[in-house]
Amino acid sequence: MKFLERFAHYLLPALMTLMLVATVASAEELWDPHLRGVDEGLTAGAVPPSGVYGVLDNYWAAYDLYDYDAHKTGVKLDALVEVPIVLWNTGYQVFGADYAVAFAEPFDFTNVRATGVAALSNNGHWGTYNTVLVPAILSWTLEGDWHVKTGLTIYADDASTSPAHPPVYGGVGSGNGFWTFEPDLGVSWLSDGWNLSLGASYSVNSADTKTHYHSGQELAIDYTATKTVGKWIVGLGAHSENQFTADSGAGAAGCAAKDGCKTNNLGIGPLIGYQFGGLELMAEYNHNLHTENDVAGEIFNLRLVTAF
Repeated sequence: MKFLERFAHYLLPALMTLMLVATVASAEELWDPHLRGVDEGLTAGAVPPSGVYGVLDNYWAAYDLYDYDAHKTGVKLDALVEVPIVLWNTGYQVFGADYAVAFAEPFDFTNVRATGVAALSNNGHWGTYNTVLVPAILSWTLEGDWHVKTGLTIYADDASTSPAHPPVYGGVGSGNGFWTFEPDLGVSWLSDGWNLSLGASYSVNSADTKTHYHSGQELAIDYTATKTVGKWIVGLGAHSENQFTADSGAGAAGCAAKDGCKTNNLGIGPLIGYQFGGLELMAEYNHNLHTENDVAGEIFNLRLVTAF
């Protein structure tokens, strides 16, 4: 009962507020910078004890392309995204917060297809996504089992293929042709095996220097509610992703008639994990509930976390 009272008094109003904000919030040139739902199951407001950690997300998605009216267009995307991450909690404190840094070099396999469209078949290919740099993560431990974390994530303009440099044999680019700067905020309530977390990131993109397309700013939120029982972790995860400013520049002229090509995504699903000594394994499934002007569908992520 104590847990339910705290949840109702503190976290539930915050979750409801952010969900409402996310639903009223436009479309990017190619990919959402933040891989939707990838951080579900993590403690968004806390970092692990000092040391170096390795994380590997094995992320599979079976997507449909939805139009502005949330209808399927007939175009499908299959994607496998591998996200190896190194996180270092330095053991130092800055402004009373634990200071950490991280680095990731995602790579992916994508295949776009549409029935009866020869140009959208047999274009599956591997490529590297934008390098992810996190030069600053600050995490504070507060009273009442609360944890708050903030940081800055930078996506470099170094993908192997992009809209300006498409794959040789067709298909879509493996990454974006622009820089992204993403302030992050995470809040967690961690008590008696419970993890109630909310991780939000706000993407600010530079213009693509080759195509001159400028993707709008976007808010992505990953939600977690899990309980650890012995070595098992069970619960629910959810994600929402929405743009707040319209696309602009060359190629975005059609967005003016669609109020900035607004994009809305929302999905939810179960989480289950197990701790094998120093290795934590977590499986995540999300089902798409609503999408406008973007790709969405079924997501499965298998995450491994270990200390080096």
